[in-house]
Amino acid sequence: MPFRHLSDPVDVARCHAALERAWADIKASEHLLLGTDESEKLRLAVIIANLSAITSDEAELSARAIERFQTTSDR
Repeated sequence: MPFRHLSDPVDVARCHAALERAWADIKASEHLLLGTDESEKLRLAVIIANLSAITSDEAELSARAIERFQTTSDR
């Protein structure tokens, strides 16, 4: 999982919560997924892992991850 580099259990929990929140929002939207659910959720997890250092707020992390996810799939 992309969160293995995180050592603080609070950070890991925040990333997992942001992942679940963002994934639920993406699945509820009409956004076109480029791959399987599994591969797209992993791609989202990698985005969250990369963004986790710049925000400590779960809601902001989720929102930024969704924005990045949608931007990178539009290419």
